[in-house]
Amino acid sequence: MIINSLLDTDLYKLTMMQGVLHQFPWANVEYRFRCRDNGVDLSPIASSVKAEIEHLCTLRFTRDELDYLRTLRFMKEDFIQFLRLFQFNPEFVFISTEQGEFSLNIKGPWLHTILFEVPILAIVSEVFFKEVHDHPDFEVGKEKLYEKIQLVKMSNQEGLDFGFSDFGTRRRFSFEWQDQVIRILKEELPDNFRGTSNAFLAKKYGITAIGTMAHEWLMAAQALGPRLSNSQRFALEHWAQEYRGDLGIALSDVVGFDAFLADFDMYFSKLFDGCRHDSGDPFEWGDRLIAHYEKNKVDARAKTAVFSDGLSFIKALEIARYFRGRIRTSFGIGTNLTNDFSDKAIQIVIKMTRCQGSPVAKISDTPGKQMCPDPGYLEYLKNVFSLEKK
Repeated sequence: MIINSLLDTDLYKLTMMQGVLHQFPWANVEYRFRCRDNGVDLSPIASSVKAEIEHLCTLRFTRDELDYLRTLRFMKEDFIQFLRLFQFNPEFVFISTEQGEFSLNIKGPWLHTILFEVPILAIVSEVFFKEVHDHPDFEVGKEKLYEKIQLVKMSNQEGLDFGFSDFGTRRRFSFEWQDQVIRILKEELPDNFRGTSNAFLAKKYGITAIGTMAHEWLMAAQALGPRLSNSQRFALEHWAQEYRGDLGIALSDVVGFDAFLADFDMYFSKLFDGCRHDSGDPFEWGDRLIAHYEKNKVDARAKTAVFSDGLSFIKALEIARYFRGRIRTSFGIGTNLTNDFSDKAIQIVIKMTRCQGSPVAKISDTPGKQMCPDPGYLEYLKNVFSLEKK
């Protein structure tokens, strides 16, 4: 089976789950699957996906895995004890192929559904590619990987200090390939490869598990906070209450960068270690972030800009050179690391659509990333944050 450990997920799901346990254990949510690629028919793999999810729902955290989580300084004992009892419930996942179209929805308590996203996406991706590549040629993948490694080694010669992490679990070709990629990167680039978002592989290879918050933390705050206009501040405040200065990278594009900067005042600029870019032009975003820090009397050189939007190594190195000496940079590279065998990688996501029965939405700075099934709420959200129609 594809998923054989509950640790085979991105760390940010666990860090958010801990926050949900402590602050919003009563919240109920809905998620929706989406394939952003036109013309991709996933209905033939629906039965295989269902079988894999049924297997996923039999898994439990092992004692060894819980002991590993205890070594992470920000994980609290009551959360570890909750995970000791945790098990997925298949009744929260709904798969349909009505009218020949694949649909997948998740509905239930936030605390008990939050971990579904990453393993289900990994399942869909791997099952899909089993249909496309019956016999994958990992040697071709290794040739591409070593070309990227050579680019990074060349950047070391120019003193760039380029650091990156693997963010590729959700859309990987397969677990086996992601495992090989991480093993090779650890051996070949010990000073540049800073870690992986995958908690299982971080444990296996003794490298840093990377992750803070994802879009759903700020999206849920649209329904959980006292006022929609204050939802981002509400989300950031509650994150700070949970982690007390740890895991201090804020996500900046849930309702667009303009609205984020309006909320990310001097207090947050000083409190958080930096921000993550996940949509829009990365060079413009970084320039504006630096200017925002300067405006708020913060030395940008002491802050970190994390870039994670569909990066290739060529693009990431270009960004690193551009911001060299102006702000610290870090890069999360996903599909380009774990699924570049061909041009058939699929852009699949699972996003929260409702919380406490109310719609929530992400308004991206990149056209096509927006996802909200309620157009009325979307218009309301744009009006509240004074956003132009996108």
